[in-house]
Amino acid sequence: MSENLKTIRELAEELGVSKTAINKKVSDKERKQWFSKNGNRFLINENGQKAIKAMFLNDFDNRKPESENPERQPESTTENSRNDGQNDENINYVRDIINYQNAQIEDLKETKAQQFKQLNQMQNLLDQQQRLALQDKKLLEEYKAEIKDLKSLTTQPQSTTDEQGAVNGKSNVEEPNHPETAKSKKWWRFGK
Repeated sequence: MSENLKTIRELAEELGVSKTAINKKVSDKERKQWFSKNGNRFLINENGQKAIKAMFLNDFDNRKPESENPERQPESTTENSRNDGQNDENINYVRDIINYQNAQIEDLKETKAQQFKQLNQMQNLLDQQQRLALQDKKLLEEYKAEIKDLKSLTTQPQSTTDEQGAVNGKSNVEEPNHPETAKSKKWWRFGK
């Protein structure tokens, strides 16, 4: 898709204005859409050219009409027909700009709808994540309770065996002739 690109200078000469006037008319947002850089020159695409021409033609139309200006009278009918042709071109430019802006509006509406859909999906995912976290927390608490019950079951038999061992230990101590108790009473074994 080849575009008829013009530099700012070429467009300024065509409109009879300065490059600065064009730069002042065009906003940053429009500049991003219409301008491209080739080397050290800015090129304006067709949509931008039409829009800029329409901007300046609106300014020219807002000035005094030629019929009120006594210094400038149409020289011939050919000049009038040229003005009619330019007006038709101006109308076409304005229509093109309106169509372009309507297309941009539709695109923005579509983008907004997609973003709203994505936001809803993200909210649903966040809700699911929170529900899963709560389920995990409940399971963890249940597991902790089960582990506690199991520990209490395993500690009870150990305590009874400890009591039995203590009873056996007392019986061993009471028997002074038992060989194991005799060994433990020797003083040099304390260092080992």
